[in-house]
Amino acid sequence: MSELDAYRSLYIAESRENHETIVKNLLILENGPDESAIAEIFRSAHSLKGMSASMGFEGMERLCHAMEDVFQEIRSGKLDVSPDLMDVLLSGSDSIESMLDDIEDGRQGISDDLEETVKQLKNLTSGNTAGQSASVASAGTENLQDIYSQHLKDEPDNNTQYGGIRYRITVQLQPDCHSKNIRGMIVLQNLEELGHIESVSPSRGVIEDGEFDGSFVVEITSDAGEEALQVTSSISDVSSVLIETVAQPVVPQPSGIQKQPPVQERDGGTEKAERTDKSDKGREIKNIRVDITRLDQMMNLVEDLVINRGRITQIARKYQIKELDETLNMVGRSVSDLQNLMMNIRMIPLNHIFNRFPRTVRDVTHKEGKEVEFVIEGGETELDRSVMDGLNDPLLHLIRNGIDHGIESPEIRLEHGKTAKGLLKLSARRDRDNVIITIEDDGAGISPEKVLAKALKNGLISPEEAEGLSQEEIFDMLFLPGFSTADKITDISGRGVGLDVVKNAIDSLKGTIKVESVKNKGTKFELLLPPTMAIVNVMMVRINGKRCAIPVNNVVEVASLTQERIHHIGTHETVLLREELLHLDRLDDMFGKSEKSEILVVLSHQNKKRSIAVDLIEGQQEVVIKPLSTIVGMCRGVSGVTIPGDGEVVPVLDVNSIIKET
Repeated sequence: MSELDAYRSLYIAESRENHETIVKNLLILENGPDESAIAEIFRSAHSLKGMSASMGFEGMERLCHAMEDVFQEIRSGKLDVSPDLMDVLLSGSDSIESMLDDIEDGRQGISDDLEETVKQLKNLTSGNTAGQSASVASAGTENLQDIYSQHLKDEPDNNTQYGGIRYRITVQLQPDCHSKNIRGMIVLQNLEELGHIESVSPSRGVIEDGEFDGSFVVEITSDAGEEALQVTSSISDVSSVLIETVAQPVVPQPSGIQKQPPVQERDGGTEKAERTDKSDKGREIKNIRVDITRLDQMMNLVEDLVINRGRITQIARKYQIKELDETLNMVGRSVSDLQNLMMNIRMIPLNHIFNRFPRTVRDVTHKEGKEVEFVIEGGETELDRSVMDGLNDPLLHLIRNGIDHGIESPEIRLEHGKTAKGLLKLSARRDRDNVIITIEDDGAGISPEKVLAKALKNGLISPEEAEGLSQEEIFDMLFLPGFSTADKITDISGRGVGLDVVKNAIDSLKGTIKVESVKNKGTKFELLLPPTMAIVNVMMVRINGKRCAIPVNNVVEVASLTQERIHHIGTHETVLLREELLHLDRLDDMFGKSEKSEILVVLSHQNKKRSIAVDLIEGQQEVVIKPLSTIVGMCRGVSGVTIPGDGEVVPVLDVNSIIKET
């Protein structure tokens, strides 16, 4: 593996963070002047440019350099923020994301529209800044000192010394930094863009080879100011940056650039003691980056431990070995603690996907000519990574749908006595063992009459069936394949790929979705999701001698099943339990007909109930659920399989699909 490949994953991770920071602050800047947002954008673009240059990704370096020049013009007040300017900058951020995807796939990251984007950015700048940007960008990966020397030759008076204040910058890397050479060269690259480096100690060659103790001193002449020089502290693995003023603005000298004597190695005395103190007081490492595949492997091992813990428990009960019981209790506690710890490690704040949507809202509203205030709440709520992975597309669809079909144009809103700007709110909260995500708007709402008329027109229901439908049941038709109430087809939604895609995605995550709407008031979609799909509590039951598992969250109660409680309505069996009539299902098609079902298990899903008849309840157990699709494909009524301690493969009932058949 080449050195470039070795550091590629680290570069990608840090670059995506910088890209996200740029996009987030661009959207803040679009709403009005914000100095902190400009500073954040400038720092992130500068860091991304420096890392790209060190890794040899010339295209990314050129693009970031062009964007940085624009931000510098904005910061200096020479360029005003306008909608056209934001379109160009956001287009540049899209190119960055595309190039990062390309680099992650092992290529050099040259976007198809790179040249056009860089050209547009350069056209926004003026004067000396634009000229310098062009010279540096066209130089690619040439030595920046050579570029600077050529710049001096082009000046009318090439005897003028580089102006600015002279600083001494002491950089300390983290003690366990595994890429000191890369980090050191990124720091130098960033500083070279802000001034003239007079000396480096130890030498540049030593830093490039990584043969130093993690600390180095740079003397630089710059007019950028200490705040700009602090950009070096935003680079990963930099523990501390100490900036000292050595001399005030340099008076131009007739002899050209004066090179100062190299800073000597600090082998003893007070100076070395000061640097040692700074090293000793470096920040303790609080976070580390771990490849997600390693977490998946650890989770698989924890799942194996849970399964084998159940097996050992059964053996201990069978042979009644006291010593084994005592040891098993200690091992069981350790496995439980490890399991809880592993689950917490895999939990990720929803902000990881929520933060992507402001850009989507901005683009769609501009295209639709609408005004929308987008509010995000509860982004700190955590979900398991396995659930999070499948959540982005459904939420994206619902957000786009809310803007396109929900929120009206400013003119129509004003006619209905509303504010011109609509409200779209994305929120998340934890409710006992589940996470609830809502997407709601204050738009036109959904007309039940219109939905029902479309269902009748498409032959989805008969006129007789339509008479007894509740509003909730009518809204459920929105999730049928291809169903749409859109009056026109747009490129935002309404192209035959409707809410059924969202429903299927949420079902695959073992979640549920429901919709509430009031005409001319707004619509709310509510997603209920389990925090994790890996390890759950189930009730083990037997039907016709065959074992199956039911998620405990879906079990309302257990009661005795007597013949007096059973009633027949048409061809269906029902049970009257506490003045409530419940559909009774014996699951004969799944497990065969049983002659001794004497126990009633009441199931609940999304406020709907149904009961099933079982022969025996073996008790509750914590199990690992494996997806069924990886083994035999999809099977109606079964969400997955589990393997308890005795090694038997047991199906897990999909209560959602069972209740839907009611």
